[in-house]
Amino acid sequence: MDILVLTLFPEMFAGPMSQSIMKKARDKGLIHFEAMDYRPYATSKHKNVDDIPYGGGAGMVLKPEPIFSALEDRIGDPAQFPGKIILMSPQGRPFTQEMANSLSRETQLVFVCGHYEGFDERIRALAHEEISIGDYVLTGGELPAMVVIDAVCRLLPGVLGEAGSHEADSFSDGLLEHPHYTRPRVFRGREVPEVLLSGNHERIRKWRRKEALRRTWLRRRDLLKTLPLTKEDQKFLEEIHREEEENTTGK
Repeated sequence: MDILVLTLFPEMFAGPMSQSIMKKARDKGLIHFEAMDYRPYATSKHKNVDDIPYGGGAGMVLKPEPIFSALEDRIGDPAQFPGKIILMSPQGRPFTQEMANSLSRETQLVFVCGHYEGFDERIRALAHEEISIGDYVLTGGELPAMVVIDAVCRLLPGVLGEAGSHEADSFSDGLLEHPHYTRPRVFRGREVPEVLLSGNHERIRKWRRKEALRRTWLRRRDLLKTLPLTKEDQKFLEEIHREEEENTTGK
């Protein structure tokens, strides 16, 4: 996958993209990454990329010329670009695992990171998608772009060491992930659940599914509203309701 980021601060990406999984993926040639500074494409004497908003108001607005010129210089006509151009924006669609899966099937991605009060509205015409990582305000689009890139790239074939290891991640099937344990078997008086030591794969599967449902019901009940539940899931949830009620009442 080819990834291009248009940013005023390309050095912000040096650390995250040269460590851990991202570094390994780049070393393997699975990801080709470039962070491109669009300030040199500003047309003013002092290379200003922002200006005061028409109509007045506080803050500065990102000018369209540097973004358009940088993008056209790097990829040609944006209308002919075969990949996706993504604008990182608090007004965008909330980022989800489903969106990460969809973007992971692209071969080329471009991320546009803004700063200041906002974008000149005409910049939005370049984007195929606007993405937000949450209902809060950050200084710019760099950190959100890093989040999306990480979530997308770990889904690419060969990026993670073990094939399919991302399939059990939280949100991969709409649920939070079940609890995990490793050695030692007993740590400070807390033991690994017996079922995980049983070697009975069907029991382990059921335990993991039930505990994933339990964790989701306790922490993110909203996710269950749109999740297609099997008869087994419904049975597990009934058991969870009874068990949690008994834990609460002490019966």
